[in-house]
Amino acid sequence: MTGKKGTINRYIQRQVRDVPFCGRRCLIEIELAQVWVSKNERRVERCEFVDKGSRFTQRFCHLVSGLCRHMSIQSVARHLGLRWETVKNIDKAYLHKTLPALDPSALTDLKYIGVDEVARAKGHDYMTVVYDMVKGHLIWVGTGRTAEVFSEFLRQLPKQTAAAIEAVAMDMGPSYQKAVKECLPQADIVFDRFHVMQNYSKTIQNQRRIEFRKANKAEKELMKGTHYLLLKNADKLDEKQSLKLQTLLDNNAHLNTLYVLKEQLQALWQASSYDDMMEQLESWCEIAEQSQML
Repeated sequence: MTGKKGTINRYIQRQVRDVPFCGRRCLIEIELAQVWVSKNERRVERCEFVDKGSRFTQRFCHLVSGLCRHMSIQSVARHLGLRWETVKNIDKAYLHKTLPALDPSALTDLKYIGVDEVARAKGHDYMTVVYDMVKGHLIWVGTGRTAEVFSEFLRQLPKQTAAAIEAVAMDMGPSYQKAVKECLPQADIVFDRFHVMQNYSKTIQNQRRIEFRKANKAEKELMKGTHYLLLKNADKLDEKQSLKLQTLLDNNAHLNTLYVLKEQLQALWQASSYDDMMEQLESWCEIAEQSQML
């Protein structure tokens, strides 16, 4: 009430949901006083166990958020008879309320970090996420995916922590590379396997389109339904899919070359040491250049 005096105007009855009782849905009736403060100001009494504007008790929200740590949002919604959006909003609000804000200046012992962009919603609403690659922890989240956003995090790190970072894993976009070069000049930039293979997949997709355009009727029929077969890992294909893919590769030299190069590129990450991987990578680059396909 901020110290203002008022008189009770009326009592408002509300129904809020509480934790289940003996396996049954539990609703609580509460009565709150509406206080008349001035001509244009009326306020409703606070309830110590229900947040303002909420239709759920604090302990029910605690239950929902706790279940979300072990179950999907959809499973929690089905279990408690709630809408998917309701569970998501309860969990989000509870985490904002209970989790302390992360202070980048308190971070220490960082050696290898990763940075990536994630879509927060449909459209072009993105966030930058930073994680510790050694411990596997998410350590920072910022709105946007520009070099300035990532630089904001890096500049907040203690000088000793920043100087100890040896490598940063990322996609192949130029914005994060720019931030690392400016703020962590000593750190290596590492393109992670997922984004390297994703970029190579675009080469296969483009070549398949070229081959399809110049193919005759029989060849086009052979290529139908092979788009994802070319991109999938061989061990993920069933017998029928493997046979269909092999038939295509036997009849199309260009796609066969790119597919073999894809398999060899993936195998680089199975190398036993850095020197071994570098040797294999140099050989792969030499073969790729000789193929005149890349």
